[in-house]
Amino acid sequence: MKIHNKKKLLSFLKFKRDFQKFGLEKARSYELILHWLNNRLSRNQFLVLSGILVGSTAGLAGVLLKTLVHSIHHFITTKVHFEYQILFYIVFPFLGIVLTTSIVLTLFKGQDRKGIGAILYEIAQNSSIVSSVKMYSQIVQSAITVGLGGSAGLESPIAVTGAAIGSNYAQTYRLTYKERTLLLAAGATAGIASAFNAPIAGIMFAFEILLTGVVFTDFIPLVVAAVCGSLLSRVLLQEDVLFRFYAREAFNYRNVPYYLVLGVVTGLYARYFVIISQKVEHFIKELQMSRLRKAMFGGAVLSLLCVLFPPLFGEGYETVKAFTNGDTHKIIENSLFRYFEIKDLTIIIFLVLVLLLKAFATSFTIFSGGNGGNFAPSLFAGGTVGYLFAIICQQIGFTEVPITNLVLVGMAGAMSGVMYAPLTAIFLIAESSFGYDLFIPLMIVSILSYLIAKWFSPISPELKSMADQGKIFTNKHDKNILFSLKTEEFIDRYSQSVLENAPIDDLFELVKNGDKNIFAIVDEQKTLRGILTLDDIRPYLFNAEKIPVTITEIMKAPPALIHQEDRPLEILQVFDDTGVWNLPVVDDTNRFVGFISKSKILMSYRQLLKEYSD
Repeated sequence: MKIHNKKKLLSFLKFKRDFQKFGLEKARSYELILHWLNNRLSRNQFLVLSGILVGSTAGLAGVLLKTLVHSIHHFITTKVHFEYQILFYIVFPFLGIVLTTSIVLTLFKGQDRKGIGAILYEIAQNSSIVSSVKMYSQIVQSAITVGLGGSAGLESPIAVTGAAIGSNYAQTYRLTYKERTLLLAAGATAGIASAFNAPIAGIMFAFEILLTGVVFTDFIPLVVAAVCGSLLSRVLLQEDVLFRFYAREAFNYRNVPYYLVLGVVTGLYARYFVIISQKVEHFIKELQMSRLRKAMFGGAVLSLLCVLFPPLFGEGYETVKAFTNGDTHKIIENSLFRYFEIKDLTIIIFLVLVLLLKAFATSFTIFSGGNGGNFAPSLFAGGTVGYLFAIICQQIGFTEVPITNLVLVGMAGAMSGVMYAPLTAIFLIAESSFGYDLFIPLMIVSILSYLIAKWFSPISPELKSMADQGKIFTNKHDKNILFSLKTEEFIDRYSQSVLENAPIDDLFELVKNGDKNIFAIVDEQKTLRGILTLDDIRPYLFNAEKIPVTITEIMKAPPALIHQEDRPLEILQVFDDTGVWNLPVVDDTNRFVGFISKSKILMSYRQLLKEYSD
């Protein structure tokens, strides 16, 4: 009982100290209430409350973005005659990418890190601290890009927005790294749940891509965030905006061969999509142009593709819904193919060209300066692959082909192969189509596609460039590589040290004659007493009036200590938490052993990763 009262007293004193230290007397009333609750509630209780607040906010952001883009699309595609739509397809996609790039350069100072990789980068490299600007910058950029016809998806920007909301909420209430990461994931979860009205898929997205090592108690904030995001989407969005598919056939085990073949086909297409994306990204980076000129070039390419093939305009969900509703002829009637006689062969040729060019349209949209993600493009492509496969089977002579089901599971297959997220893809389509009886074909197609993608590349291509630089660890394989490294190999045992009671001139001589920029301060038994960096010493080197009497006057405590038994993965986490690049290593008796460098660990990791990939 005394311990409980002592904890309450310490909690009250901490809140009072924070109130004064952080200027909370100027905080808004709701912030004061939440600060008070943070000190009164248990950790789990406050995390559940935080999940509700973060989920609701991220859900509203997702609803806002979807509504904006849908309104723009509705105006462009339904309010004007076909000839004027052609003009719009020429102007708006070009304008969307150029405007987005201009806004990034002028308002957001050129900072345009985007996509799921941006979230993982902040988790791994920035202690899950996301800039507050991302709470609205992603909405502005993606609304302009996709709203005006960019061939990309809104789900990645929504996820980044939700992650920024969760991270900044956690920063406001000074939560720990683990809790901050959890709420960051909760915000992304709510964003995905609101975009697709699929809460389970949102949770799977967080577990499959963002989080590792989550305990059961941490599962609850993700659930409540996903529910809040999905509910807001269901209540506020109109039916035609929702990602919903009502028409489908009952699952028949006799159709399993169709799903087996489709799984292979979607896996191969996903690989094609990835290769084209990488080629286009490399091509655009190599262009000797300013960012604005690259945006103009990419916008011109995108506009041309949209004029020739209108299904490439925007997210493409309406096209997929047309497949499931049997309205394919309407798709062709809105293109230049309307001037040809519409037969089954015409439809096949048209859809093959759309599939081949979708990878180019999406890549030019994203890498030339637009803002969007691969969620919607992969779903669109998968649905198109499924429909094309179905009508080809019919042309060959097969009867009772489950066309709608092939469209739905094709979406899951392509998304699984492009995003490396089979569980997210399975639950997303199951929830969006109310097709829980399709779990077997969804699992067959998604897993086959995923295995094919993993066979070509063990790491998600969207994250490969960052993984090659050692900035993020994308899967368990990366952690296995880190576990294979030995801490002993990275300790610099020739690090320079100086006795704490030595004359200050000894330290200056060490600086002048040595080649290190960090020094250990030890006692006679080599016990670590503190550290000094070159930046700490520099002010005294050329100013005799400021020279301290003893070394202990200027030495400082290290941000953290590394022990010889610590593993590289744990050490990297300490580096991320402290924000430094060199830390002292001590033995069990706190005797100084040497310094360890973060860059040295990352270099070894990159080398092993390269050898594995080769």
